[in-house]
Amino acid sequence: RIQFTPDLLPSDITGTNVFDPDAGGFDFRPGPIFAHVVLADEINRTNPRTQSSLLEAMSEAAVSVDGETRPLPKPFLVLATQNPFEFEGTYPLPESQLDRFLIRLEIGYPTAEQERAVLKAQQTAHPLRDLTPVVTGEQVLALQAATRDVRVEDSVLDYIVAISHASRDAPEVAVGVSPRGSLALRRAAQALALVRGRDYVIPDDVKELAVPVLAHRIVVEDELGAGRSRARDAMQRVVETVAAPL
Repeated sequence: RIQFTPDLLPSDITGTNVFDPDAGGFDFRPGPIFAHVVLADEINRTNPRTQSSLLEAMSEAAVSVDGETRPLPKPFLVLATQNPFEFEGTYPLPESQLDRFLIRLEIGYPTAEQERAVLKAQQTAHPLRDLTPVVTGEQVLALQAATRDVRVEDSVLDYIVAISHASRDAPEVAVGVSPRGSLALRRAAQALALVRGRDYVIPDDVKELAVPVLAHRIVVEDELGAGRSRARDAMQRVVETVAAPL
């Protein structure tokens, strides 16, 4: 877990070379990015320069420090939380970084029953103390490989492309879905099909995931500057204009 703060530096994430006087040279001390699962907590509380230090890691599964590229462990997964943009001390995430997140989910407040369960669970101890792994790294890699083998028919690929192109042509969208977004939607649909016990993708998989996978990648025209808060609604309207294949 990396707690993002205004004074966080890129080297605090990637690591740095430290001079060792006994050896007479520099030793690399890896940062917290060198982990299988990285939680970037409150990612928009730090400056864009530090945020950008995640770009190479998220796209290449490697980081470059002082001209040397170092691979990250496999599997490598990044999760992030962010504060609402209305909060003080937040920085907008660059579009290039948002485009590298596969999916965005809005959790919202828990129901009364859920909040009561949280209170009971933490009455005597913190539940995180009892966490145990449910899968191994090798199992995650095997699931990723199985996801890539899920079939996607040409008609479904055309459906994905049509949604992406419709976002670029929508009058209320200033910046539409990039090709990276189309790739992400295909991969997410493959994963959903696998979870539901199928070895093929159906149009409903794509339609179900289109908004959570694509909405954070677009920029909405908005004179009041609240474009991101309207992105989900705009993306939903785009999806509804594209006919799904039979």
